[in-house]
Amino acid sequence: MTRYGYTLMTEQSGPADLVRYAAAAEQAGFDFEVMSDHYSPWLDTQGHAPYAWSTLGAVTQVTERVELMTYVTCPTLRYHPAVVAQKAATVQILSDGRFTLGLGAGENLNEHVIGRGWPPVQVRHAMLSEAIDIIGSLFDGGLVDAHGEHFQTSSAKLWDLPDTRVPIAVAVSGPESIGRFAPAADHMIAVEPRSELVSSWDETGRAGARKIGQIPVCWGPDHDAAVRTAHEQFRWFAGGWKVNADLPTPAGFAGATQFVRPQDVADSIPCGPDIAAIVEAVQAFPSAGFTDIALIQIGDASQADFLEVAEKEILPALRAAG
Repeated sequence: MTRYGYTLMTEQSGPADLVRYAAAAEQAGFDFEVMSDHYSPWLDTQGHAPYAWSTLGAVTQVTERVELMTYVTCPTLRYHPAVVAQKAATVQILSDGRFTLGLGAGENLNEHVIGRGWPPVQVRHAMLSEAIDIIGSLFDGGLVDAHGEHFQTSSAKLWDLPDTRVPIAVAVSGPESIGRFAPAADHMIAVEPRSELVSSWDETGRAGARKIGQIPVCWGPDHDAAVRTAHEQFRWFAGGWKVNADLPTPAGFAGATQFVRPQDVADSIPCGPDIAAIVEAVQAFPSAGFTDIALIQIGDASQADFLEVAEKEILPALRAAG
């Protein structure tokens, strides 16, 4: 059965609001919740970027049932992988085993802030592979020494290990990244509903893994107002991930998308009160073989109303269609 999640979007909401939305999303009936891990918003108009891990710790204390996940954390530049392992183990303990560590190769927007530059994609993938090995070794327990090409770890140990090992999910985009990361991961993350990603992952012998996707929507009672909100806050989405990974600042995203029209955004993101349009867009993921889909509701001000409608209309319609 397909599982539906709610996205705690750190780029558009402050930390206290995110914690409040997390509790409300559980009450609304979502199966899981994912949290972005950003140092900057995509656009100035979004206006937020609280520290995801502090916020996640608070979320564990106001929820009881929903699974939690980073979507995604980059364990290579801003964070050393040994520190990511410690954070993930702690969140797993606080959540009583409900946490999955979602990892990815990162975006320049968030990682350039430490002043080490932005490596090419082949180097980023090599760094991520090395980081996953270190994190997995620390989850195994005991002292870990690693002397790789990109990371050094000396006598590292997780002193507080959870009873349930933290599952690792990795973001992939094609056969090359699947071939590299599937053997070391428990679950797959992808943001495009492409069936070939699922089949390629299954061919690596990980057929029982979750395939976790994400889709933006902008529900609202007024279609035109929803389109304006989506254009104002989410037109960065139009560039595609190859572009999104490399632009360094919100100003860069604003410049790169200055000619994206509201209608262009509305053509790719369901906007307004039409529940059937949301269901149709979301169903592209289970049709491609995805097991889990997290919804992003665009716009901080609309979250409470969205969660109410999700409980009464959107989630029942999705489950009926699924």
